[in-house]
Amino acid sequence: MYETIKWPAEMKPSRSPIHFTNELEVATSVETIWSLLTDPKAWPSFYPGVEHVHLLDGHARFGAGTRFETNLAGQDVHASVQEFEPMTRIAWGGYPKVAEHSRAYHAWIITPTANGCHLWTEETMQGPYWIELARPAPDIFWLTHEKLLKDLAEVALSREKSHVRTAGAKR
Repeated sequence: MYETIKWPAEMKPSRSPIHFTNELEVATSVETIWSLLTDPKAWPSFYPGVEHVHLLDGHARFGAGTRFETNLAGQDVHASVQEFEPMTRIAWGGYPKVAEHSRAYHAWIITPTANGCHLWTEETMQGPYWIELARPAPDIFWLTHEKLLKDLAEVALSREKSHVRTAGAKR
């Protein structure tokens, strides 16, 4: 049984015109996935369109309450980590700087499996800015997250293989 997202009341799917889920079974450890999701320097290697992530308040990694700025969906976005349970879940909420009244909430749940882990990501979006971006291609955000999961899995697998090679070379 998988856990559910702890939605802020105002961002629940029933209140959001844009809501989508994506999931993937990955043959890597929870620890590897977690290390990638919480490392802002790693995001450009797997997050479609992300060129930079700047953590505010002097943090080096994501943690509970971490505020950050990045570029998502072609826009500069301000966000903060609102759910943080190590190795299990992380979620952030934010808005594009050009449209502060358009909000998004993006959550991840990582569940160990016999062969690695199950990744569940779910997002809600509200406001005219996101609706206009989705108008020409209604599944654009879902497709972007499909690519995100695929790319995250590839980077995680590559990282684990390189750690195995490195550990083997040290023997």
